[in-house]
Amino acid sequence: MTPEDIKALEKAVSKAKRIASEKASEMHDLVEDRLPAAYEEIPGIAQSTYDACRAWAEAVAKLKAAEAEG
Repeated sequence: MTPEDIKALEKAVSKAKRIASEKASEMHDLVEDRLPAAYEEIPGIAQSTYDACRAWAEAVAKLKAAEAEG
């Protein structure tokens, strides 16, 4: 894998981490500010947070695999 490919994977990890952090912040805001009244929002926010964290973990795994090849 080229250095440019590694750099692109690092950028993808960084972006995925930012998105996961934003989703976690949404979940935190729900818990801190809107519960119990907004309880119906829990499944949607939880799923989007889970998906974002999973995408981050997959991006990290791809980066580590690429680094191990090089």
